[in-house]
Amino acid sequence: QVQLVESGGGLVQTGGSLTLSCKTSGRTFSNYAMGWFRQALGKERVFIAGINSSGGITSYGASVKGRFTISRDNVKNMLYLQMSDLEPEDTAVYYCTAYNGKLLPTAQISPGYWGQGTQVIVSS
Repeated sequence: QVQLVESGGGLVQTGGSLTLSCKTSGRTFSNYAMGWFRQALGKERVFIAGINSSGGITSYGASVKGRFTISRDNVKNMLYLQMSDLEPEDTAVYYCTAYNGKLLPTAQISPGYWGQGTQVIVSS
């Protein structure tokens, strides 16, 4: 089993920055790929970023590419999402995810584990 706990969400103004963190436990962190999803009110969850087990390869959804950066620390068992140039459309609950494999995840691959989510609100 894998436990995922997100933190770092909150209220930020348009154009601002925020960094989300995800603390993991339960399995050897460096053995699996990780990702971030988000779900806006009334909409489906969407993939926004993924990273392979070593942290050397990343992928992003089109809506966040160039503004968000996913990273991981395999010593601290932590996953991060640095968000910049935030827009009201980024308002959502953000979920940390873990995959049952090491390879770079894409939007088409379903994670094996989900965190409880952290709310991000971007005010205009």
